[in-house]
Amino acid sequence: MGEQLRYGWTTGACATAATTAAYTALLTGAFPDPVEVLLPKNKRPTFALATERLDGDVASAGVIKDAGDDPDVTHGALIVATVRRGEPGSGVTFAAGKGVGTVTRPGLPLDVGEPAINPVPRRLMREAVERVAAAHDVPADVAVEISIPEGEELARHTWNPRLGILGGLSVLGTTGVVVPYSCSAWIDSIRRGVDVARAMGDRHVAGAVGSTSEQVVAELYGLGESALLDMGDFAGAVLKYVRRHPVPRLSIAGGFGKMSKLAAGYLDLHSKRSQVDLGLLAELARDAGHERLAGEIAEANSALHALELAEAAGLALGELVAERARQAAADVLGDAPVEVDIVVIDRAGRIVGRAPGTSS
Repeated sequence: MGEQLRYGWTTGACATAATTAAYTALLTGAFPDPVEVLLPKNKRPTFALATERLDGDVASAGVIKDAGDDPDVTHGALIVATVRRGEPGSGVTFAAGKGVGTVTRPGLPLDVGEPAINPVPRRLMREAVERVAAAHDVPADVAVEISIPEGEELARHTWNPRLGILGGLSVLGTTGVVVPYSCSAWIDSIRRGVDVARAMGDRHVAGAVGSTSEQVVAELYGLGESALLDMGDFAGAVLKYVRRHPVPRLSIAGGFGKMSKLAAGYLDLHSKRSQVDLGLLAELARDAGHERLAGEIAEANSALHALELAEAAGLALGELVAERARQAAADVLGDAPVEVDIVVIDRAGRIVGRAPGTSS
């Protein structure tokens, strides 16, 4: 049995801990360290402080994010909360400090111009401030500024620029807990990408497995940046979200191997979670009248080898895979008002299959 992976904490949980510590220090003159926070499902983790500063009417505290064993780009980042007393009756307000992005496009769960501090982290911080205020019998009128000193650089490795979140990272999290390899941040970005595309009025969006297939499908259909979804291996995440939030047309693009997995009904195309079904490729060749080729494909070394064998025999196997993949995608979309098409490329970026075809 393999070693159990270690869970971590979201940026939202870290920001809540830093806010709690800073506001406590503002009221009492002392920073609680470690500081306990209350997260959803009654989780009560404690966080050690990495930085603390108290200067008159301003207090700040910083927490180093521990993402556990998840390959999170923000693992090790410093999350800092700076708090000041707010105007009477203002409640808890939020601002983006250095390295936290600002929303510039519609379609996200925050208004344009707002700091990219998502609704759940805002709620957690607001509730934390209210608990501290109640314990000291003062009104919870507090201005909270969250900063991530390395955030602007780190954000270049996220989907924020494409989503229209500029200047830094987002403060994320719904449970406060990072589940290793759950890929929740990636899937959330897919959903936000669909939301932004709809809000921008895009009637045709595309999900691509990688950068080459994305470039091919963008050029093929003349799609702008807001219409391009960072699908990666999560075809199912795209299809299921578009089913619930329809866009008139959806294109899915990827290499022959990945699209042959979708053709076989796999919705997660990662090599660790699905394998190319050479039997299906052989079946497609057999149904097209290529019995001998079907036997060769069944013994092929890889999907690429199968494609090479088919091309040498004059069979457009990429077209057959594209059509079968389109059927699989349409099955997931059900009766949603979405037209779906598939673009299949080889490793050189050459289109080897399209469905419903070149007339679309």
